[in-house]
Amino acid sequence: MTRARTALPTLGRAHITAVQAAVRDLCHRYARKLPFHGWHHVSFVRSKAVEFARANNSNVPVVETAALVHDVNYLVRRNSDASAGRGLRMNLLADAGVDWDTASWIDEIVDEAEMRTRHRDISLEAQALSDADTLFKALPVTPVVLAHRYLIENGISLRELASKIVGEQVEKQDDGYYFYNPQAAATYTGWAEANLRLWQCIHESLDDPTVEELLAAI
Repeated sequence: MTRARTALPTLGRAHITAVQAAVRDLCHRYARKLPFHGWHHVSFVRSKAVEFARANNSNVPVVETAALVHDVNYLVRRNSDASAGRGLRMNLLADAGVDWDTASWIDEIVDEAEMRTRHRDISLEAQALSDADTLFKALPVTPVVLAHRYLIENGISLRELASKIVGEQVEKQDDGYYFYNPQAAATYTGWAEANLRLWQCIHESLDDPTVEELLAAI
């Protein structure tokens, strides 16, 4: 968990608007590089993260800003962890006038919310961001409409993606913290379970030589 904050940061609407404009510009400028993690993804995660932050009484401006910069690592390096975007993230926040302590907190929240390494006891701010990002993954339309974009963006195979999803997400669902917000869990767990089961089936199917031949022929 991140260190306790003794005072609310100075983060106004003007700061958030500046960060939003910068990230949106990058997403549009490099749209071909971000077919999955582009502005459509950032905008969705930002909206839901604000909703979850209000619900769990965490710091809404900080969560909103963290959502805006949470995936800039994909502009730095393909198929990377959030930490790879730290330099770009901190520069974007500095350019928007966000003070160093607040920017460092935002960066910590982004790292905390990372699917691969997050745990049951992350901060409330990281929980709000995590739930928003996790919901995007769990949407029923994501594997149908967007999964192939993830493969293209990150230069990985279907087997690698299926292994990543099953390896990183199933245990969290089984242990009861796939979603942190109780209302989110009640509303979206059915979608999450169906999505994870689909990816488990995909992972299993790729061990069938006939399926491998089919995919090679496509």
